Amino acid sequence: MRYALLIFLLLQSLEATQSYEAGKRLYAQKGCYSCHGMKLEGLHKYPYLANRAKGFMSYKLKRFRSKLSDNQQQEMMIPFAVGLSDRDIEDLTTYMYEFVEEKNEKKYDDSYKKYGDGGS
Repeated sequence: MRYALLIFLLLQSLEATQSYEAGKRLYAQKGCYSCHGMKLEGLHKYPYLANRAKGFMSYKLKRFRSKLSDNQQQEMMIPFAVGLSDRDIEDLTTYMYEFVEEKNEKKYDDSYKKYGDGGS
């Protein structure tokens, strides 16, 4: 019985990781970052999405998919949500809810070193 529970928990963890990664890819493919930012922080008048309640975000995306919105600004979301499947919404909301900012490591050495006497 213990082994079955352990296997179940491992599969759940694996599925959550896959859902997070799929949501991350979908977020980039749909161009969500252009209004909501690369870090889901929200740009200008657009709301932040990072770590928002999963149920609420799922509810909103399903309303947009059904071509319903609460105000004129939200109507912009309808074309983005119309083609989303239930699985897409699950993946996106998992990504938003569990979002953790990735720290970029230094990609190159940007320190300036002077060689020689600076002549021609």
